[in-house]
Amino acid sequence: MRLAIVMPVLNEAASLPGALSALADLRNRGVVVIVVDGGSVDDTTEVARAGADAVLTAPRGRASQMNAGACHPLARKAEVLLFLHADTRLPSSADALVQGALAGGVVWGRFDVHIDGQHPLLPWVAALMNWRSRRTGMATGDQAMFVRRRVFETLGGFPAQPLMEDIELSARLRERAPPACLTERVSTAGRRWDHNGFWRTVLLMWRLRAAYAWGTPAQQLALRYGYAPRAAAAVAVLAKAPVPGFAKTRLAKLLGAVGAARAQRGFILRTLNTAHSASLGEVVLYTAMGAHHRLFALLAERWGVRCASQVEGDIGQRMAAVMENHFAERGAPALLIVGTDCPALTPGHLQAAADALVLHDAVFIPAEDGGYVLIGLKQRLPQVFERVEWSTARTMAQTRQRLSGAQVRWVELPALWDVDEPADWLRWQAKRAGAERGH
Repeated sequence: MRLAIVMPVLNEAASLPGALSALADLRNRGVVVIVVDGGSVDDTTEVARAGADAVLTAPRGRASQMNAGACHPLARKAEVLLFLHADTRLPSSADALVQGALAGGVVWGRFDVHIDGQHPLLPWVAALMNWRSRRTGMATGDQAMFVRRRVFETLGGFPAQPLMEDIELSARLRERAPPACLTERVSTAGRRWDHNGFWRTVLLMWRLRAAYAWGTPAQQLALRYGYAPRAAAAVAVLAKAPVPGFAKTRLAKLLGAVGAARAQRGFILRTLNTAHSASLGEVVLYTAMGAHHRLFALLAERWGVRCASQVEGDIGQRMAAVMENHFAERGAPALLIVGTDCPALTPGHLQAAADALVLHDAVFIPAEDGGYVLIGLKQRLPQVFERVEWSTARTMAQTRQRLSGAQVRWVELPALWDVDEPADWLRWQAKRAGAERGH
């Protein structure tokens, strides 16, 4: 029996090494581990590559992430899928236990659970969860649900909802057959009980489950649970054509003109992939210095990337023109503008920026060199691009002055860094190499 483990993650860089290390023996026995990131803003994806067979990005939300993992080619070769939270640890013989449980026509199942935490009543909570699951034939994500892949696909995977996706899938599976309720335990972290308070968490979970049973939509329950609604935003990517002698000229000192152009091509593709993976809204590529370059034509013709030409002028004038073009359409969503010089930018950064615009007029991700790698706008703010010295260490400081003078509400997310100079390139290569080695 071929088994694939799908693990949805979000900002788990600190705990993920331990989670993946615990799966090493299973991988050595042929179990496939697929990590699906929901847009982390830490080093989660880099850490995951050191201990997983595949790492991919999907729109944030356990249902969408687990469904994406189940569609991966490695998962489609497996006979059984097991969905594992990043803070849950499997028994060392999980593969054999699952195989034994599914013998004789059983199509799905789950483990008993043990909760690690500070409160002395957490063992009681775990015992109640296990008893209720065995009595009702329902399972939760903390119990490491497993299912035959063909059955999972026939049912359409997890439902597209932000909460109770495990309960809903359990109900559909239960109509097919009762689950295999394994007495062997998985161990899961009790951090939500420790962080939010034991009784408060217990009461909240009971109320949410009761409300869902009485028909309250999962979207409403997600708001009660603390999930913010996914914000929408268009993403404008400003890119120079990868032309030798014109693209990334400062990197040419190290890479040569052709090598610098090749690096620019890679940055463009990486940024577009990041923007599309964030799943916020339309992505438009604004091109400069070669709008008809073969790369841009290929992106438009084969992958449907919408391209538009940048106007002439400095970077402020070009960004202002993008802003005017976007907000000229009535009812236009918020706008995020990014370049291609920051390969450290992730879908999570874009999602966090879009979320910030729910309560603010503007959002920035500053750059370590004094500029910024992202600006987000909820509405037209032309003053942001006026009287600013671009591409200097004073860019962000002067932008703050413009914003303060206009009484604009803005927020700044943690700073990132651009790849402009040879030292930046070496830093980026070292970061990539470290991720591959698991450091």
